[in-house]
Amino acid sequence: MSSCAVRPAFNGGTMAARALASRLAPSQGLASSAGNLGWQHSSLWSDARLAKGSIFVPAFEASPRLRKIVAPVAMARKKSGFAQLLTKGFSGPPAESRPKAPLKQGNLSPTRPVPPHIPRPPYADSGVAPPWTMDPQVHGEEGIRRMREAGELAARVRDHAGTLVKPGVTTDEIDRVVHEMIIEAGAYPSPLNYAGFPKSVCTSVNECICHGIPDSRPLQDGDIINIDVTVYLNGYHGDTSKTFFCGNVSKPAQKLVQVTEEALDAAIALCGPDVEFKKIGHAIHAVADKHGYGVVRKFIGHGVGSVFHAGPAVLHYRNNEPGRMQVGQTFTIEPMFTMGGVRDVMWDDGWTAVTADGTLTAQFEHTLLITDTGVEVLTKG
Repeated sequence: MSSCAVRPAFNGGTMAARALASRLAPSQGLASSAGNLGWQHSSLWSDARLAKGSIFVPAFEASPRLRKIVAPVAMARKKSGFAQLLTKGFSGPPAESRPKAPLKQGNLSPTRPVPPHIPRPPYADSGVAPPWTMDPQVHGEEGIRRMREAGELAARVRDHAGTLVKPGVTTDEIDRVVHEMIIEAGAYPSPLNYAGFPKSVCTSVNECICHGIPDSRPLQDGDIINIDVTVYLNGYHGDTSKTFFCGNVSKPAQKLVQVTEEALDAAIALCGPDVEFKKIGHAIHAVADKHGYGVVRKFIGHGVGSVFHAGPAVLHYRNNEPGRMQVGQTFTIEPMFTMGGVRDVMWDDGWTAVTADGTLTAQFEHTLLITDTGVEVLTKG
């Protein structure tokens, strides 16, 4: 479950959220938005900044001289959203980059109960997520053993949930099966009541970037769906997600999903002791650039272990943030690619983030352990 808009009481921002934003913002252009904490890259040609201008773009189109000055810069950054706007105009994303119909919110079933004998994380009853801590999750032998167990269970639940993806199946039904499978294993579904999240798994369909809430909407033929599973087992969280195909999925959507997974694999391949975390973002962004996809900046990977979300902030785009990987450290990498822009719109439920332009998006996530010799994928399955 990606961090940053996960909202540990982030409406207005907790002290921890504000502190983290202030630490990151000066060097990276990361911004705290009303209603949730969001980190967004703001480069010179950021579509989130300049595309809002009502003067610059028309002037660019009207002035051959200005076009001559700006075009080389646009070409140098040809994969950025604003450069694409300059070179391609205002026609918008092609139809093949959007789902057949916009995603609509369904009805929610009652929150599923957790038996009293199941060990729970601190927020389970109160619904108040703990403050963000930038302290890395670094484990000894016993902690590593428990992280492996949590990761293995999360992967097993994720893969089983994927077998349920068929036209006509509701995401609420997927939530029910996930909930029961986790409980039967003696674990707690980590998303449940985390900052008030009402379900046991995140199900993000089509243009939903992340944190989709399972509901009564039946899956449609051609949908793509990310299933994000986190379990709390023996005091440790295992966190993973995968994007699945529902029925006959279009070739462009298939490619998006395939490339997103390739980007995750490329980032994992770089991990190891003393490796700079910023290399993760560079590797992922390079894959996105190669295929012309957008890299979501607002939602990030994070440390995970005895707490659900911790440092470091694992950025999936090019950055120059400090920090190196330590032996025994666990964290997630969870890139999100889009077929269009990277800006999001938050639904009224305060959780569901969809692409502002309605284009498809895909995500993959693994929990990783840094070892003496490299990296171990704890949620490989």
